[in-house]
Amino acid sequence: MSAEWGIWVFLFGDMAVFTAYFACIAGLRAQQPAMFKASQQLLHPSLGVVNTVLLLTASLFVVRGVAAVREQSSGARYFRLAMACAMGFAVIKCVEYTMLVTEGHTLGSNSFFAYYYMFTAIHLTHLIAGAAVLLRIASITRRAGLTVHQKGFVECGACFWHLIDLLWLVLFPLLYFI
Repeated sequence: MSAEWGIWVFLFGDMAVFTAYFACIAGLRAQQPAMFKASQQLLHPSLGVVNTVLLLTASLFVVRGVAAVREQSSGARYFRLAMACAMGFAVIKCVEYTMLVTEGHTLGSNSFFAYYYMFTAIHLTHLIAGAAVLLRIASITRRAGLTVHQKGFVECGACFWHLIDLLWLVLFPLLYFI
């Protein structure tokens, strides 16, 4: 029960921090709308869309995995599929970073790109941590008949994964479109 309480404190704290990040981005846009819009147009939204689809697909696999665990069967394959989607996201994000840097849009180009790299890298760090959690969950759920503690870990890990998804669903349109 205490682990469940702790994950909610962590998730709400993380959401509060990201809310501050979102406010920073909105403030920059309000202060420098022309620079923000011009910089936004240099991004690669098609890669962001693919990444969004990967995250949503990963979340679907996580939901299916949790459902399998609740039905007393192995959910490992779903968590491995979710992890594969996460790794796909990370690879595409690295490709996008490489493209942007090659095009001359670096962390020091302007405030927009400083925020873009900083906040997407923080999200990417969360995603990598989430993938590690998914790996652990896949290991735990290889067999049916989990303990209450193991089921709690699966559900807490799933909640963390969904937070990563939620944060991207706000960050992506805020940086790429709005």
